[in-house]
Amino acid sequence: MNHAFAGSGMALFFILSGFLITHFLIIDMDIRKFLIWRFARIVPLAWLVITVTFLLTQPDMDIVAGHLLFYYNIVNPDMTSPTSHFWSLCVEMQFYVGIALLVAVLRQRAFWLLPVIGLGFTLTRWALGLRTEDYNFFRVDEILAGCMLALILHKGNELLRQAIGRINPLLPAAMLVACSHSALPGLDVLRPYIAMLLIGSTLFADTRRWYDAVLRHRYLIFIAGISYALYIIHGGLRYTWLGEGDSKVEIYLKRPLLIAVTFLLAWLSTRYYERFWIQLGKRITRRRSLMPDQASLNTP
Repeated sequence: MNHAFAGSGMALFFILSGFLITHFLIIDMDIRKFLIWRFARIVPLAWLVITVTFLLTQPDMDIVAGHLLFYYNIVNPDMTSPTSHFWSLCVEMQFYVGIALLVAVLRQRAFWLLPVIGLGFTLTRWALGLRTEDYNFFRVDEILAGCMLALILHKGNELLRQAIGRINPLLPAAMLVACSHSALPGLDVLRPYIAMLLIGSTLFADTRRWYDAVLRHRYLIFIAGISYALYIIHGGLRYTWLGEGDSKVEIYLKRPLLIAVTFLLAWLSTRYYERFWIQLGKRITRRRSLMPDQASLNTP
C-alpha cells in the first residue's frame, strides 16, 4: 500500500502542476515571463541540493550535468540513490520547456494539442506494455491530463463541468489507489485520468462539501506552502545519519527527528532562500514590462 499511496500522491501532484501551468498560460501567454518565473521557482533550490549531495557522493561529471540540466531521468530512470526522487523534477522541467515551445510557436492552438499528446503517451505505454515505473518520462501523461482539466475549466462545456463536479471524490480516490497498486498492473494506464477526475470533482463542485473545511485547514495550507522544499530536501536526508541505522528499530526511533529537521529546513528554504529567487524573477520581468517599447521610441 505504501507504493500505491506514493503513486497516487505523485499523480495528484502532476495533475495539479499541469492544470496550474496551463491555467496561467491561457490567461497570459508571455513565454519569457513564464520561463523566468518557473526557473526562479524550481532551479535554485534544486541546484543547491544537487550540489551539496554530489559534493558528498562525488559522482561522474556526466551524472552531475544530467541532473543540473534535468535530463538524467532519460539516461537512467533510477537516477542515483540520494537523488532518486529528482526524476519527477526532470519530467516537470521537460514539460515546462515543451509547453513553452508549443505555445510560442502555435499560440492558442497549442493548448488543444496537449490532450492529444497526453493520450498518445498513454496509448504508447499501453501498447508497449510499459508501466510508468519502467520508464518514468511517460508519466508526463499525468501532467498533460492536468492540462486537459484546465481546458475543461476555460474552454469546456458547462454540462461537462457540472457532471464532474457531482462526482463523490471518494470514488475516484479509491479507484486511484487501485490504479497505482502493483497487484493491479492492468489499471495503471487509467491513473492519469482517474486522478484528473478526483481533482475535477473538488474543483467543479458547485456547493460546499464535507471536505472543504479539511482542505482549507491552516496546517494543510502551511504544508502546501513548503511542499516543494519538503520534497526536494527529504530525499537526500534519507541517506544521512538521520535516515540510516543498524536496525529498523534505530531507523524508526530517529524518524521523528528526521521529520522535524526536514520540516525546519523546508520552512527556512521557503521563507528565505526560495523567496529571494522568486522575487528576483518577478523583478526581472517587471523591469522588462516597464521598459518603453522600441517601436514607440522611433515614432515621431
